[in-house]
This record gives sequence, C-alpha cells and structure tokens, in this order.
Amino acid sequence: MKQIFERGITVMELLIVLAVLGIIFSVALPQFSKTRELQVLKSGVNDILSSINKARSQTLSSLNSSEYGVHFQADKVIIFKGIVFSAGATDNEIINITSPASIENFTFTEGNIYFHRISGAPSATGTVTISTTNYSKTITISATGMASVN
Repeated sequence: MKQIFERGITVMELLIVLAVLGIIFSVALPQFSKTRELQVLKSGVNDILSSINKARSQTLSSLNSSEYGVHFQADKVIIFKGIVFSAGATDNEIINITSPASIENFTFTEGNIYFHRISGAPSATGTVTISTTNYSKTITISATGMASVN
C-alpha cells in the first residue's frame, strides 16, 4: 500500500508561530517607542542648545551690529534680532521642536533672553525644561551665557 504524505503546515504549527511572534512583538514594540521618545528629546535639547549658542555667537561677532536673542514657546524656539522679540519680524529664525517633545517650563520673562554685545552675557540666567511623556531634561543658562544640560 502506498502512503500519501501531504506537505504543508498544520493549524497547530501556524498557531504556535503566531503565538511566538505575538510575544516577540509585545516585548519589542514598547522598547522601540521608548527609544524613539528618547531620540526626540535628545534632538529637542540639541536644537535648543544650538539656538542659544547661535544667538550668543551672532551677538559676540556683532553680526549686523546687533544683539540677538532666543524666544521660547512650547513647540518652537525662535532666534530674533535685537533685545525685544517681535513675532512678525522677517529675520526671525524658527526652529520647531519635534513632537512629543515640548518646552514645558522656562524661567525667563515672557520666554525671552538676549545676549549683550560686548560680553555675551545673557539678559537673564535661568532654565528651560524640555519634556516628553516619560522623560525630561533641563537646560541651564549661566551668567556667562553658556548653556548646559543636566
């Protein structure tokens, strides 16, 4: 008598493979989400630090014989010319903060600092806190105008 072997996968084998894949995905996906959130926070911190340093550098080099400053909003940082922020100024440079990161807190009057031309010292010292759902970083601006992260 001739035996007939059928090739293919059984329902039980298919269920086992799906169960294993489900376990792998349930462990891996939250880790990818946290990694992305940390990368977005790091990017936001770098954008803020770059903006502060750029405004200070432009001031110290007396670019266009002017001071430069930084205005902080929840979803963006704006480099502005002069000592007073004007939202409609054409020479404002807007740097958007990628969601889910946002600027949660700043200790500057109206969210503005500017740098003095001769010394590069800021108009105020203080902190800026940028946060995501699970993480946050605080940027401190010292009396010399240097910015550092906690």
